[in-house]
Formats: sequence, structure tokens, C-alpha cells
Amino acid sequence: MLEKQIDVDKIEVTDDGVIHVRQRTRILENGEESIKAYHRTALMPGDDLTGQDARVVAVCTAVWTSNVVETYRAKLAALEEGNI
Repeated sequence: MLEKQIDVDKIEVTDDGVIHVRQRTRILENGEESIKAYHRTALMPGDDLTGQDARVVAVCTAVWTSNVVETYRAKLAALEEGNI
């Protein structure tokens, strides 16, 4: 019997508040892991968290203070203007 399991197995926070999320997909055959794959994504301060794992939302909520979001957006604006 085949079983597919998907979970978030790693959440990392960078110094500028970007959250890196690694999702693991495992295929089990008769209880034994036969295939494992990973998908990574990055969430920027202030991103929409709809559909994210509850643990990811909790980390983002804790890390993304108004100061972190404002600082990140200011950094992006400076990059777009060529000031960095």
C-alpha cells in the first residue's frame, strides 16, 4: 500500500526577516520510505501567509514585527532605486 506524507521539516530565519521553508514529501510503501523529495520557498516580511503551515505562520508572526517589515521594505525600495 502506498502512502503520501507532506510536512514542513525545516524553518529558517535570516537576519533581515526572510523565512525559508522546506517542505518534505515522502512516499511510503508498506510503511517503508521509498521516495523523498524537498521543495523550498522563501517568505518575505509582510507576505500573505494564507495556506501556510501553522508553525510557519507562528514563526512569521513572531519575527515580522512592524519594525522588521518596515526595514525590509525600505531596503527593497533602496535596491530598486539603485541606492545600495
